[in-house]
Amino acid sequence: MPKTVFSIDLNKAPEDQEIKTHNRWHPDIPMVETFKTGEVFRVECYDWTGGQIGNNDSANDVRDVDLTRVHYLSGPFGFEGAEPGDLLVVNILDIGALPNSEWGFNGLFAKENGGGFLTEHYPNATKSCWDFEGIYTTSRHIPGVRYPGIIHPGLIGCLPDHKLLAEANRREAELVATDPNRVPPLAALPYSDTALMGQMKGDAARKAAEEAWRTVPPREHGGNCDIKNLSRGSQVYFPVYVKGGGLSMGDIHFSQGDGEITFCGAIEMAGWIDISVDIIKGGMAKYNVINPIFKPSPIDPHFDDYLIFEGISVDEHTGEQYYLDAHVAYRRACLNAIEYLKKFGYTGEQAYSILGTAPVEGRIAGIVDIPNVCATLAIPTAIFDFDINPNASGPTRQVSGVDVARTS
Repeated sequence: MPKTVFSIDLNKAPEDQEIKTHNRWHPDIPMVETFKTGEVFRVECYDWTGGQIGNNDSANDVRDVDLTRVHYLSGPFGFEGAEPGDLLVVNILDIGALPNSEWGFNGLFAKENGGGFLTEHYPNATKSCWDFEGIYTTSRHIPGVRYPGIIHPGLIGCLPDHKLLAEANRREAELVATDPNRVPPLAALPYSDTALMGQMKGDAARKAAEEAWRTVPPREHGGNCDIKNLSRGSQVYFPVYVKGGGLSMGDIHFSQGDGEITFCGAIEMAGWIDISVDIIKGGMAKYNVINPIFKPSPIDPHFDDYLIFEGISVDEHTGEQYYLDAHVAYRRACLNAIEYLKKFGYTGEQAYSILGTAPVEGRIAGIVDIPNVCATLAIPTAIFDFDINPNASGPTRQVSGVDVARTS
């Protein structure tokens, strides 16, 4: 078994660990350890909230979670010879759940606390808990479904340099300024009060926290990309901005649908990742790389039957026509799927959670046929214990008496 180079104690808060995680991105966060290329090592990770969510039947913790304290990342790790302009080739060799923590959670966040893709339709906090059975997962809150996990880090990336840090802060602040009172806000701007800056201490940590990136979005360095196919055997090519690379990771998901549409949208878990790293010298210029590129896992589950829902870029409330708007089209595809699944007895929140956690496939089918984008959402039919395909006799109610956890 690879050497564990970053350990966590789930009985302790991240802030109380001896080796600190970090929940901000900043170029001056020191490396935890530096490795030679090709070395294999194991990294343990908290769930993205650092243990704020419990395995219970109340969604109060989802409602009340402090989103300024997320995500808790293990690292950063340096690699000998990595210089700005290189590509860091990260091999995800294996990934799994921590012992005695073989469960995960999915949450619909309250609109006033982060919301989600469909927050206008589902503004209240709910939660579902999921048990792991080998490669499969089931939930006491959402009966009738069972699927294999494509376990992956939702968040992985390298430290930015000062130039990129300042540029992203500028553009995100300008965006927020267009509607500063929006709920939820248009972006998560720097916030120092709850920043955890890894091994930085004292005045240096406090000063850096005032400009450090929040971890919510993906950016040029990688970050919170939530790509479900970054599982066992995948490779990611990250742009290097600081000497050593500064690779960090966390936010492990047992399973997720394309788009992670519920915001806390996958089955979130604590876990471990085995990795090794290579370097392509000057790779950013050689291949014109601005954002990371990746090769997917060769062992994704294979489904041979899907039910596919279309959506177009027309607003579901007003009927307003949008011009080639993929966001609206994918929202409509998701809403169409939810309304369909409600015919089998699921509540809207249960169906929404299925789309966020199951290995559904999202696609842009057409983005040139003015004025409508056609987006699709493909649900593998085999994940259900019953037949969801349309037929002449119509749907029959399959689910009753069980619902997601709600707030009190």
